[in-house]
Amino acid sequence: MTETAAAMLRGAKALASPVRLAILGYLKDPEAHFPPQVDGHLLKDGVCADFIRDKLGIAAATASQHLKVLCDAGFLIPTRKKQWTFYRRDERAIRDLGRTIRSEA
Repeated sequence: MTETAAAMLRGAKALASPVRLAILGYLKDPEAHFPPQVDGHLLKDGVCADFIRDKLGIAAATASQHLKVLCDAGFLIPTRKKQWTFYRRDERAIRDLGRTIRSEA
């Protein structure tokens, strides 16, 4: 399997879940969907995993798995601050997948 095909497969897997699509949607405009944070800036650092979990109403382990899949696909950038992990979208990676799909189709 080529690297391009592998990246497309990871991207498709990441986008195949309504929960992961919701995460990407919320993180597109974090200030509209999450309250201000004490230890991280919503736009610069991303959104705390706990806020994402609370927004979705799911268990911490379930949220972690969804966030891991999105990170593995390259759609999220994790940032550690103190004991927290913050997530923000990688807009370039999301655009690149769209371009790749269009060029391969």
